[in-house]
Amino acid sequence: MKPLLFLAALAALLAGYVAYAADLPYSETADAKADVRLALSQARTKPVLLIFGANWCEDCRALDRALKTGRNASLIAREFKVVKIDVGNFDRNLDVAGSYGNPIAKGIPAAVILSPGNKVLYSTRAGELSNARRMKEEGIYRFFKKAIENATR
Repeated sequence: MKPLLFLAALAALLAGYVAYAADLPYSETADAKADVRLALSQARTKPVLLIFGANWCEDCRALDRALKTGRNASLIAREFKVVKIDVGNFDRNLDVAGSYGNPIAKGIPAAVILSPGNKVLYSTRAGELSNARRMKEEGIYRFFKKAIENATR
């Protein structure tokens, strides 16, 4: 009976991990530079939104969830080509962040809006999104609406 109980517990643990991993927004194996190049080549007339974050970051996961629902999802899909960039424990893709002014210096998640020609139109500089879980969906919507306005001036 004990081996059966052990296998059931192991199966439950594995199922929980698979469910957790499925909800992780940042690919730890993605080639961020290639993803940015591809997004820029596909952007045509839309700006590219780079979102820097990490799977361990609760605010990063909160931002990701907020951007997938309601009017945030509509706004982001309408306005941007999105690339999510994993920074790990501030040990991954730092060169990519550095090439866009190091928006992660004051915390993650961080965002950069690029023209289709790879010009920075807007960038977080002061950790503006680092409290995304407290911003709620409405605050995140207002943030990106204002970022769009600043980027298109």
